[in-house]
Amino acid sequence: MVIARRVFTVIAAVWPLVIDAATLEDEARHYRIVTIAAPEAIRESRDTGWKAPPGGPVLEVSGIALPGDPRAPAEVAVATRQGEIWLLDGAGAIPPAAVRYRRFASGLHEPLGLEWRDGAFWTAQRSELTRIADTDGDGTADDYASAARGWGVTGHYHEYAYGPKRDGAGRVWLTLNTGLNLRPEHLGATVRNDALGYSQGRWRGWALVVGDTGALEPICCGLRSPSGLGANAGGEMFATDQQGNWIATGSLVHLERGGFYGHPESLASADLAGSPLPTHAADGSRRLTPIVEGLTWPEAVERMPYLRPPAVWFPYRKAGQSATDICLDASAGRFGPFAGQLFVGEFTQASIHRVFLEQVDGAWQGAVFPFRAGFASAVLRLAQAPDGSLYAGLTNRGWSSLGPAAYGLERLAWTGVTPFEIRAIRALADGFELEFTLPVDPATAARPGAYALSSYTYLYHSKYGSDEIGTRPLAVRRAVVSADRLRVRLEVDGLRALHVHEFDASGIRAADGAPLLHPQAYYTLNRIPAARE
Repeated sequence: MVIARRVFTVIAAVWPLVIDAATLEDEARHYRIVTIAAPEAIRESRDTGWKAPPGGPVLEVSGIALPGDPRAPAEVAVATRQGEIWLLDGAGAIPPAAVRYRRFASGLHEPLGLEWRDGAFWTAQRSELTRIADTDGDGTADDYASAARGWGVTGHYHEYAYGPKRDGAGRVWLTLNTGLNLRPEHLGATVRNDALGYSQGRWRGWALVVGDTGALEPICCGLRSPSGLGANAGGEMFATDQQGNWIATGSLVHLERGGFYGHPESLASADLAGSPLPTHAADGSRRLTPIVEGLTWPEAVERMPYLRPPAVWFPYRKAGQSATDICLDASAGRFGPFAGQLFVGEFTQASIHRVFLEQVDGAWQGAVFPFRAGFASAVLRLAQAPDGSLYAGLTNRGWSSLGPAAYGLERLAWTGVTPFEIRAIRALADGFELEFTLPVDPATAARPGAYALSSYTYLYHSKYGSDEIGTRPLAVRRAVVSADRLRVRLEVDGLRALHVHEFDASGIRAADGAPLLHPQAYYTLNRIPAARE
Protein backbone atom coordinates (compact mmCIF):
# COMPACT_ATOMS: atom_id res chain seq x y z
CA MET A 1 0.00 0.00 0.00
CA VAL A 2 1.34 3.45 -0.91
CA ILE A 3 0.72 6.08 1.72
CA ALA A 4 0.41 9.36 -0.12
CA ARG A 5 -1.88 11.58 1.92
CA ARG A 6 -2.70 11.50 5.63
CA VAL A 7 -3.50 13.84 8.46
CA PHE A 8 -2.09 12.69 11.79
CA THR A 9 -2.97 14.09 15.19
CA VAL A 10 -1.55 12.98 18.49
CA ILE A 11 -2.23 14.28 21.94
CA ALA A 12 0.96 13.89 23.93
CA ALA A 13 1.33 15.09 27.50
CA VAL A 14 -0.02 18.60 27.00
CA TRP A 15 -0.03 19.54 23.32
CA PRO A 16 -1.62 18.65 19.98
CA LEU A 17 0.45 18.26 16.82
CA VAL A 18 -0.89 18.11 13.28
CA ILE A 19 1.12 17.22 10.17
CA ASP A 20 -0.31 19.08 7.18
CA ALA A 21 -1.76 16.78 4.51
CA ALA A 22 -0.61 19.04 1.66
CA THR A 23 3.00 18.78 2.82
CA LEU A 24 2.72 14.99 2.99
CA GLU A 25 1.30 14.93 -0.52
CA ASP A 26 4.19 17.06 -1.80
CA GLU A 27 6.72 14.81 -0.07
CA ALA A 28 5.06 11.73 -1.58
CA ARG A 29 5.65 13.04 -5.11
CA HIS A 30 9.36 12.52 -4.48
CA TYR A 31 9.52 9.77 -1.84
CA ARG A 32 6.66 7.30 -1.44
CA ILE A 33 6.02 5.17 1.61
CA VAL A 34 5.31 1.49 0.94
CA THR A 35 3.81 -0.59 3.73
CA ILE A 36 4.96 -4.20 4.03
CA ALA A 37 1.92 -6.52 4.09
CA ALA A 38 0.45 -7.08 7.53
CA PRO A 39 1.14 -10.59 8.95
CA GLU A 40 -2.54 -11.00 9.89
CA ALA A 41 -3.32 -11.26 6.16
CA ILE A 42 -0.84 -14.09 5.56
CA ARG A 43 -2.10 -17.65 5.40
CA GLU A 44 -0.02 -20.57 6.57
CA SER A 45 2.12 -22.12 3.82
CA ARG A 46 2.98 -25.69 4.79
CA ASP A 47 5.01 -26.47 1.68
CA THR A 48 7.65 -23.80 2.42
CA GLY A 49 7.54 -23.75 6.18
CA TRP A 50 6.81 -20.04 6.19
CA LYS A 51 3.86 -19.21 8.39
CA ALA A 52 2.32 -16.65 10.71
CA PRO A 53 1.02 -17.64 14.15
CA PRO A 54 -2.61 -16.89 15.05
CA GLY A 55 -3.04 -13.13 14.80
CA GLY A 56 0.36 -12.73 13.17
CA PRO A 57 3.66 -11.64 14.72
CA VAL A 58 3.72 -8.36 16.58
CA LEU A 59 6.35 -6.57 14.51
CA GLU A 60 7.49 -3.90 16.96
CA VAL A 61 10.65 -3.61 14.88
CA SER A 62 13.74 -2.90 16.97
CA GLY A 63 16.40 -4.02 14.51
CA ILE A 64 16.72 -4.59 10.75
CA ALA A 65 19.29 -6.72 8.94
CA LEU A 66 19.67 -6.91 5.15
CA PRO A 67 22.29 -9.65 4.86
CA GLY A 68 23.10 -9.38 1.15
CA ASP A 69 24.56 -12.85 1.52
CA PRO A 70 23.33 -15.93 -0.38
CA ARG A 71 24.08 -18.02 2.69
CA ALA A 72 21.68 -15.96 4.81
CA PRO A 73 18.27 -17.46 5.58
CA ALA A 74 16.36 -14.41 4.23
CA GLU A 75 16.78 -11.17 2.34
CA VAL A 76 15.22 -9.19 5.20
CA ALA A 77 15.26 -9.96 8.92
CA VAL A 78 13.86 -7.94 11.80
CA ALA A 79 14.30 -8.09 15.55
CA THR A 80 11.31 -7.16 17.67
CA ARG A 81 11.00 -5.53 21.05
CA GLN A 82 9.27 -8.67 22.31
CA GLY A 83 12.54 -10.58 21.90
CA GLU A 84 12.14 -12.35 18.58
CA ILE A 85 13.85 -12.40 15.19
CA TRP A 86 11.60 -12.81 12.15
CA LEU A 87 12.66 -13.63 8.60
CA LEU A 88 10.64 -11.98 5.83
CA ASP A 89 10.35 -13.48 2.37
CA GLY A 90 8.93 -11.27 -0.41
CA ALA A 91 9.52 -7.97 1.37
CA GLY A 92 12.35 -6.95 -0.96
CA ALA A 93 10.14 -6.13 -3.93
CA ILE A 94 8.43 -2.78 -4.52
CA PRO A 95 5.54 -3.19 -4.22
CA PRO A 96 6.06 -6.11 -1.84
CA ALA A 97 5.09 -9.57 -2.95
CA ALA A 98 2.95 -11.80 -0.75
CA VAL A 99 5.19 -11.49 2.30
CA ARG A 100 5.77 -14.65 4.29
CA TYR A 101 7.16 -14.77 7.82
CA ARG A 102 9.27 -17.30 9.68
CA ARG A 103 10.22 -16.92 13.34
CA PHE A 104 13.94 -17.56 13.55
CA ALA A 105 14.68 -16.83 17.21
CA SER A 106 12.87 -16.02 20.45
CA GLY A 107 13.46 -15.49 24.16
CA LEU A 108 15.66 -12.41 23.79
CA HIS A 109 15.56 -9.50 26.24
CA GLU A 110 14.46 -6.43 24.27
CA PRO A 111 17.04 -6.56 21.46
CA LEU A 112 17.67 -3.10 20.00
CA GLY A 113 19.69 -3.76 16.87
CA LEU A 114 20.41 -6.52 14.38
CA GLU A 115 23.31 -7.46 12.11
CA TRP A 116 24.15 -10.45 9.93
CA ARG A 117 27.85 -11.30 10.13
CA ASP A 118 29.94 -14.44 9.75
CA GLY A 119 26.97 -16.71 9.18
CA ALA A 120 24.93 -15.56 12.17
CA PHE A 121 22.72 -12.77 13.48
CA TRP A 122 24.11 -10.48 16.16
CA THR A 123 22.03 -8.32 18.51
CA ALA A 124 22.46 -6.28 21.68
CA GLN A 125 20.23 -7.49 24.49
CA ARG A 126 19.93 -5.72 27.81
CA SER A 127 22.88 -7.54 29.32
CA GLU A 128 24.97 -8.84 26.42
CA LEU A 129 25.84 -8.90 22.73
CA THR A 130 24.53 -12.22 21.43
CA ARG A 131 25.46 -14.32 18.38
CA ILE A 132 22.50 -16.35 17.12
CA ALA A 133 22.91 -19.12 14.56
CA ASP A 134 21.12 -22.05 12.94
CA THR A 135 23.63 -24.87 13.14
CA ASP A 136 21.42 -27.78 12.05
CA GLY A 137 19.95 -26.08 8.97
CA ASP A 138 16.27 -26.40 9.94
CA GLY A 139 15.60 -22.67 9.48
CA THR A 140 15.43 -21.70 13.15
CA ALA A 141 18.09 -20.70 15.65
CA ASP A 142 19.54 -23.34 17.92
CA ASP A 143 22.76 -21.65 19.09
CA TYR A 144 22.61 -18.52 21.29
CA ALA A 145 26.15 -17.53 22.28
CA SER A 146 27.20 -14.60 24.44
CA ALA A 147 29.69 -12.55 22.39
CA ALA A 148 30.26 -9.73 24.88
CA ARG A 149 29.06 -8.70 28.31
CA GLY A 150 30.38 -6.81 31.28
CA TRP A 151 28.22 -3.71 31.49
CA GLY A 152 25.91 -3.02 34.39
CA VAL A 153 22.25 -3.98 34.58
CA THR A 154 20.43 -2.96 37.76
CA GLY A 155 16.90 -3.65 36.58
CA HIS A 156 16.03 -0.02 35.90
CA TYR A 157 13.61 0.19 32.95
CA HIS A 158 15.74 2.81 31.16
CA GLU A 159 18.85 0.62 30.81
CA TYR A 160 18.58 -0.09 27.09
CA ALA A 161 21.51 -1.37 25.03
CA TYR A 162 21.80 -0.54 21.32
CA GLY A 163 23.69 -2.13 18.49
CA PRO A 164 25.73 -3.56 17.01
CA LYS A 165 26.85 -1.10 14.33
CA ARG A 166 30.23 -0.99 12.57
CA ASP A 167 32.44 1.94 11.68
CA GLY A 168 34.59 2.32 8.58
CA ALA A 169 37.38 0.27 10.13
CA GLY A 170 35.00 -2.61 10.84
CA ARG A 171 34.95 -2.07 14.61
CA VAL A 172 31.75 -3.14 16.38
CA TRP A 173 30.04 -0.44 18.48
CA LEU A 174 27.39 -0.50 21.20
CA THR A 175 25.77 2.32 23.18
CA LEU A 176 24.15 2.11 26.61
CA ASN A 177 21.41 4.21 28.18
CA THR A 178 21.81 5.64 31.63
CA GLY A 179 19.50 4.52 34.37
CA LEU A 180 17.68 7.61 35.56
CA ASN A 181 18.53 9.10 38.98
CA LEU A 182 19.96 5.92 40.47
CA ARG A 183 21.03 5.85 44.10
CA PRO A 184 23.92 3.81 45.52
CA GLU A 185 21.50 1.36 47.12
CA HIS A 186 19.60 0.64 43.90
CA LEU A 187 19.55 -3.18 43.85
CA GLY A 188 23.14 -3.08 45.09
CA ALA A 189 24.43 -3.30 41.52
CA THR A 190 25.70 0.21 40.78
CA VAL A 191 29.17 1.65 40.50
CA ARG A 192 29.83 4.79 42.47
CA ASN A 193 31.96 7.85 41.98
CA ASP A 194 31.83 9.54 45.37
CA ALA A 195 34.05 12.44 44.32
CA LEU A 196 31.61 13.40 41.58
CA GLY A 197 28.50 12.19 43.38
CA TYR A 198 27.00 9.79 40.82
CA SER A 199 25.87 6.16 40.82
CA GLN A 200 25.05 4.01 37.79
CA GLY A 201 25.35 0.57 36.36
CA ARG A 202 28.79 -0.14 34.96
CA TRP A 203 29.49 1.84 31.74
CA ARG A 204 25.97 3.24 31.65
CA GLY A 205 25.79 6.31 29.37
CA TRP A 206 28.84 5.16 27.40
CA ALA A 207 29.70 4.14 23.86
CA LEU A 208 31.79 0.96 23.67
CA VAL A 209 33.77 -0.92 21.04
CA VAL A 210 33.68 -4.72 21.17
CA GLY A 211 36.92 -6.52 20.34
CA ASP A 212 37.22 -9.83 18.50
CA THR A 213 37.41 -11.70 21.79
CA GLY A 214 34.42 -9.89 23.28
CA ALA A 215 36.47 -7.47 25.37
CA LEU A 216 34.82 -4.09 25.89
CA GLU A 217 36.73 -0.91 25.07
CA PRO A 218 35.02 2.16 26.59
CA ILE A 219 35.32 5.11 24.20
CA CYS A 220 33.28 8.04 25.50
CA CYS A 221 30.42 8.96 27.83
CA GLY A 222 27.86 11.58 28.79
CA LEU A 223 25.04 9.97 26.81
CA ARG A 224 21.46 9.79 28.08
CA SER A 225 19.50 7.73 25.55
CA PRO A 226 21.77 7.09 22.54
CA SER A 227 19.28 5.04 20.55
CA GLY A 228 20.90 5.65 17.15
CA LEU A 229 24.35 4.64 15.92
CA GLY A 230 25.86 5.06 12.49
CA ALA A 231 29.01 5.90 10.55
CA ASN A 232 29.36 8.81 8.14
CA ALA A 233 30.79 8.47 4.64
CA GLY A 234 34.31 8.64 6.07
CA GLY A 235 33.62 5.77 8.48
CA GLU A 236 33.58 7.84 11.69
CA MET A 237 30.94 6.87 14.23
CA PHE A 238 28.11 9.12 15.42
CA ALA A 239 25.21 8.64 17.84
CA THR A 240 21.93 10.39 18.46
CA ASP A 241 20.73 11.38 21.90
CA GLN A 242 17.28 12.35 23.14
CA GLN A 243 16.04 15.30 25.14
CA GLY A 244 15.78 14.81 28.89
CA ASN A 245 17.61 15.69 32.08
CA TRP A 246 20.91 17.39 31.18
CA ILE A 247 20.15 17.03 27.45
CA ALA A 248 18.64 20.28 26.11
CA THR A 249 17.13 18.80 22.95
CA GLY A 250 17.83 15.98 20.51
CA SER A 251 21.34 15.85 19.13
CA LEU A 252 23.86 14.07 16.93
CA VAL A 253 27.29 13.60 18.54
CA HIS A 254 30.62 12.47 17.11
CA LEU A 255 31.91 9.60 19.24
CA GLU A 256 35.54 10.48 19.94
CA ARG A 257 37.83 8.83 22.46
CA GLY A 258 37.65 10.52 25.85
CA GLY A 259 34.65 12.64 24.90
CA PHE A 260 32.00 13.69 27.41
CA TYR A 261 28.65 14.78 25.96
CA GLY A 262 26.86 16.26 28.91
CA HIS A 263 25.00 13.67 30.98
CA PRO A 264 27.06 13.56 34.21
CA GLU A 265 25.57 10.40 35.70
CA SER A 266 27.72 8.43 33.24
CA LEU A 267 30.78 9.73 35.12
CA ALA A 268 30.10 7.09 37.78
CA SER A 269 32.31 4.86 35.60
CA ALA A 270 34.95 7.50 34.86
CA ASP A 271 37.54 5.98 37.22
CA LEU A 272 37.04 2.33 36.21
CA ALA A 273 39.91 0.48 34.59
CA GLY A 274 39.83 1.13 30.87
CA SER A 275 38.18 4.54 31.10
CA PRO A 276 39.72 6.91 28.53
CA LEU A 277 38.64 10.06 30.36
CA PRO A 278 41.52 12.15 31.75
CA THR A 279 40.25 11.94 35.32
CA HIS A 280 43.53 12.94 36.95
CA ALA A 281 46.38 15.29 36.09
CA ALA A 282 50.06 14.32 36.45
CA ASP A 283 50.16 15.69 40.01
CA GLY A 284 47.24 13.48 41.04
CA SER A 285 44.66 16.26 41.17
CA ARG A 286 41.28 15.64 39.59
CA ARG A 287 40.77 17.01 36.08
CA LEU A 288 37.07 16.25 35.94
CA THR A 289 35.82 19.00 38.21
CA PRO A 290 32.27 18.89 39.56
CA ILE A 291 29.63 19.69 36.99
CA VAL A 292 28.46 23.30 36.88
CA GLU A 293 24.85 23.67 35.79
CA GLY A 294 22.69 26.64 34.90
CA LEU A 295 25.16 27.91 32.31
CA THR A 296 24.46 28.41 28.64
CA TRP A 297 26.02 25.71 26.48
CA PRO A 298 28.76 28.05 25.18
CA GLU A 299 29.57 28.99 28.78
CA ALA A 300 29.57 25.36 29.87
CA VAL A 301 31.99 24.33 27.10
CA GLU A 302 34.34 27.16 28.12
CA ARG A 303 34.08 26.32 31.84
CA MET A 304 34.40 22.53 31.38
CA PRO A 305 36.85 21.90 28.53
CA TYR A 306 36.19 18.15 28.58
CA LEU A 307 32.54 18.81 27.60
CA ARG A 308 31.98 18.15 23.88
CA PRO A 309 29.15 19.97 22.09
CA PRO A 310 26.95 18.04 19.67
CA ALA A 311 27.84 18.09 15.99
CA VAL A 312 24.19 18.96 15.32
CA TRP A 313 21.38 20.05 17.62
CA PHE A 314 17.82 19.08 16.59
CA PRO A 315 15.66 22.02 17.74
CA TYR A 316 12.72 20.63 19.68
CA ARG A 317 9.56 20.01 17.62
CA LYS A 318 11.06 21.97 14.69
CA ALA A 319 13.41 19.08 13.88
CA GLY A 320 11.81 16.24 15.78
CA GLN A 321 11.45 15.42 19.46
CA SER A 322 13.23 12.09 19.92
CA ALA A 323 15.95 11.18 17.41
CA THR A 324 16.58 7.49 16.80
CA ASP A 325 18.55 5.53 14.21
CA ILE A 326 21.24 6.80 11.81
CA CYS A 327 21.58 5.58 8.23
CA LEU A 328 24.18 6.74 5.70
CA ASP A 329 22.91 7.27 2.16
CA ALA A 330 25.44 5.04 0.42
CA SER A 331 23.30 4.65 -2.68
CA ALA A 332 25.48 6.77 -5.00
CA GLY A 333 22.37 8.60 -6.21
CA ARG A 334 19.88 5.70 -6.36
CA PHE A 335 17.96 7.38 -3.52
CA GLY A 336 18.00 10.88 -4.94
CA PRO A 337 20.34 13.86 -4.57
CA PHE A 338 21.55 13.27 -0.99
CA ALA A 339 24.32 10.68 -1.39
CA GLY A 340 26.82 10.77 1.46
CA GLN A 341 24.43 12.42 3.91
CA LEU A 342 22.83 10.89 7.00
CA PHE A 343 19.17 10.07 7.54
CA VAL A 344 17.95 10.10 11.15
CA GLY A 345 14.78 8.46 12.41
CA GLU A 346 12.32 10.34 14.59
CA PHE A 347 10.16 8.64 17.20
CA THR A 348 7.41 11.03 18.30
CA GLN A 349 6.78 12.66 14.94
CA ALA A 350 7.00 9.35 12.99
CA SER A 351 9.33 10.85 10.42
CA ILE A 352 12.86 10.96 9.03
CA HIS A 353 15.24 13.94 9.06
CA ARG A 354 18.30 14.54 6.91
CA VAL A 355 21.73 15.71 8.15
CA PHE A 356 24.59 17.32 6.25
CA LEU A 357 27.94 17.29 8.09
CA GLU A 358 31.22 19.10 7.56
CA GLN A 359 34.40 19.40 9.57
CA VAL A 360 35.67 22.88 10.45
CA ASP A 361 38.94 23.35 12.33
CA GLY A 362 38.75 19.75 13.53
CA ALA A 363 35.16 20.00 14.80
CA TRP A 364 32.16 18.29 13.24
CA GLN A 365 29.13 20.49 12.62
CA GLY A 366 26.32 20.81 10.13
CA ALA A 367 22.65 21.18 9.39
CA VAL A 368 19.48 19.17 9.96
CA PHE A 369 16.61 19.38 7.47
CA PRO A 370 13.07 17.98 7.44
CA PHE A 371 12.88 15.08 4.97
CA ARG A 372 9.82 12.79 5.11
CA ALA A 373 6.89 12.58 7.50
CA GLY A 374 3.81 10.37 7.42
CA PHE A 375 5.03 6.98 8.62
CA ALA A 376 2.49 4.74 10.31
CA SER A 377 4.21 4.87 13.69
CA ALA A 378 7.42 5.89 15.46
CA VAL A 379 10.51 5.35 13.29
CA LEU A 380 12.98 3.45 15.47
CA ARG A 381 15.24 1.66 12.96
CA LEU A 382 16.52 2.40 9.45
CA ALA A 383 18.38 0.29 6.90
CA GLN A 384 19.22 0.98 3.24
CA ALA A 385 18.40 -1.67 0.65
CA PRO A 386 20.67 -2.34 -2.37
CA ASP A 387 18.33 -0.31 -4.61
CA GLY A 388 18.80 2.70 -2.31
CA SER A 389 15.36 2.61 -0.69
CA LEU A 390 15.11 2.86 3.10
CA TYR A 391 13.45 0.31 5.34
CA ALA A 392 11.84 1.93 8.38
CA GLY A 393 11.22 -0.25 11.43
CA LEU A 394 8.35 1.10 13.52
CA THR A 395 7.27 0.82 17.14
CA ASN A 396 5.92 3.41 19.54
CA ARG A 397 6.31 1.08 22.55
CA GLY A 398 3.01 2.38 23.90
CA TRP A 399 4.33 5.92 24.10
CA SER A 400 2.85 8.77 22.06
CA SER A 401 3.75 9.04 18.39
CA LEU A 402 2.05 10.18 15.24
CA GLY A 403 0.46 7.66 12.93
CA PRO A 404 -2.44 5.21 13.00
CA ALA A 405 -0.41 2.13 14.00
CA ALA A 406 1.55 1.01 17.04
CA TYR A 407 4.19 -0.84 15.01
CA GLY A 408 5.12 -2.13 11.58
CA LEU A 409 7.62 -2.19 8.76
CA GLU A 410 7.56 0.33 5.92
CA ARG A 411 9.85 1.25 3.05
CA LEU A 412 10.66 4.65 1.57
CA ALA A 413 11.38 4.70 -2.17
CA TRP A 414 12.52 7.56 -4.40
CA THR A 415 10.09 8.16 -7.26
CA GLY A 416 12.83 9.52 -9.53
CA VAL A 417 11.50 13.09 -9.24
CA THR A 418 14.15 15.34 -7.68
CA PRO A 419 12.74 17.63 -4.97
CA PHE A 420 13.75 21.29 -4.83
CA GLU A 421 15.60 21.36 -1.53
CA ILE A 422 18.51 22.98 0.25
CA ARG A 423 20.94 20.14 -0.26
CA ALA A 424 23.69 21.43 2.02
CA ILE A 425 24.72 24.42 4.13
CA ARG A 426 28.41 25.22 4.61
CA ALA A 427 29.85 27.68 7.10
CA LEU A 428 31.96 30.61 5.90
CA ALA A 429 33.92 33.23 7.81
CA ASP A 430 31.26 35.84 7.06
CA GLY A 431 28.14 33.75 6.55
CA PHE A 432 27.03 30.57 4.82
CA GLU A 433 26.90 28.93 1.42
CA LEU A 434 23.63 27.21 0.52
CA GLU A 435 23.70 24.45 -2.08
CA PHE A 436 20.48 23.42 -3.82
CA THR A 437 19.32 20.26 -5.55
CA LEU A 438 18.00 22.18 -8.58
CA PRO A 439 18.92 25.55 -10.14
CA VAL A 440 17.39 28.55 -8.38
CA ASP A 441 15.62 31.53 -9.88
CA PRO A 442 18.33 34.22 -9.58
CA ALA A 443 15.85 37.06 -9.18
CA THR A 444 14.46 35.60 -5.95
CA ALA A 445 17.62 33.89 -4.67
CA ALA A 446 19.69 37.10 -4.89
CA ARG A 447 17.32 39.04 -2.63
CA PRO A 448 18.64 39.22 0.97
CA GLY A 449 15.03 39.54 2.11
CA ALA A 450 14.26 36.07 0.77
CA TYR A 451 16.10 34.60 3.78
CA ALA A 452 15.20 34.91 7.46
CA LEU A 453 17.95 33.87 9.91
CA SER A 454 18.25 33.77 13.68
CA SER A 455 20.52 32.12 16.23
CA TYR A 456 20.03 30.73 19.73
CA THR A 457 21.46 28.28 22.24
CA TYR A 458 20.33 26.19 25.23
CA LEU A 459 20.83 25.90 28.97
CA TYR A 460 23.01 23.16 30.42
CA HIS A 461 21.16 21.97 33.51
CA SER A 462 19.69 18.94 35.25
CA LYS A 463 16.13 19.87 34.35
CA TYR A 464 14.31 18.07 31.55
CA GLY A 465 15.23 19.78 28.26
CA SER A 466 15.73 23.48 27.65
CA ASP A 467 13.95 26.27 25.85
CA GLU A 468 15.79 28.11 23.11
CA ILE A 469 17.53 31.03 24.81
CA GLY A 470 19.41 34.13 23.71
CA THR A 471 17.59 34.27 20.38
CA ARG A 472 18.78 36.99 18.00
CA PRO A 473 17.66 37.83 14.46
CA LEU A 474 20.54 37.93 11.96
CA ALA A 475 20.82 40.36 9.08
CA VAL A 476 21.63 39.04 5.61
CA ARG A 477 23.71 41.77 3.97
CA ARG A 478 24.13 40.18 0.57
CA ALA A 479 23.12 37.08 -1.41
CA VAL A 480 25.30 36.06 -4.36
CA VAL A 481 24.09 33.38 -6.79
CA SER A 482 26.70 31.13 -8.44
CA ALA A 483 27.02 30.91 -12.21
CA ASP A 484 25.42 27.44 -12.27
CA ARG A 485 22.61 28.71 -10.00
CA LEU A 486 23.07 25.75 -7.64
CA ARG A 487 24.70 27.78 -4.84
CA VAL A 488 24.01 31.02 -3.01
CA ARG A 489 26.55 32.72 -0.80
CA LEU A 490 25.00 34.63 2.10
CA GLU A 491 26.92 37.36 3.93
CA VAL A 492 25.48 37.39 7.45
CA ASP A 493 26.10 39.71 10.37
CA GLY A 494 26.46 38.39 13.91
CA LEU A 495 27.55 34.76 13.58
CA ARG A 496 27.95 33.11 17.00
CA ALA A 497 30.00 30.00 17.70
CA LEU A 498 28.30 27.17 19.61
CA HIS A 499 24.86 28.43 18.57
CA VAL A 500 22.17 27.01 16.33
CA HIS A 501 21.59 29.16 13.24
CA GLU A 502 18.03 28.78 11.97
CA PHE A 503 17.19 29.38 8.30
CA ASP A 504 13.91 30.09 6.56
CA ALA A 505 14.35 30.40 2.79
CA SER A 506 10.66 30.58 1.93
CA GLY A 507 11.24 33.53 -0.38
CA ILE A 508 13.29 31.77 -3.03
CA ARG A 509 12.06 29.82 -6.03
CA ALA A 510 13.45 27.22 -8.40
CA ALA A 511 14.04 28.11 -12.05
CA ASP A 512 10.55 26.78 -12.84
CA GLY A 513 8.98 28.91 -10.09
CA ALA A 514 8.47 26.11 -7.55
CA PRO A 515 9.05 26.85 -3.84
CA LEU A 516 11.35 24.77 -1.68
CA LEU A 517 9.77 21.56 -0.48
CA HIS A 518 11.27 22.27 2.97
CA PRO A 519 12.46 25.89 3.36
CA GLN A 520 13.61 25.45 6.99
CA ALA A 521 17.04 24.29 8.12
CA TYR A 522 19.03 24.37 11.37
CA TYR A 523 22.83 24.68 11.29
CA THR A 524 24.89 24.09 14.45
CA LEU A 525 27.90 26.42 14.19
CA ASN A 526 30.52 25.01 16.56
CA ARG A 527 33.44 26.76 14.85
CA ILE A 528 33.43 29.81 12.59
CA PRO A 529 35.86 29.15 9.71
CA ALA A 530 38.87 31.38 9.25
CA ALA A 531 38.67 33.82 6.36
CA ARG A 532 40.10 32.46 3.15
CA GLU A 533 43.23 34.13 1.83
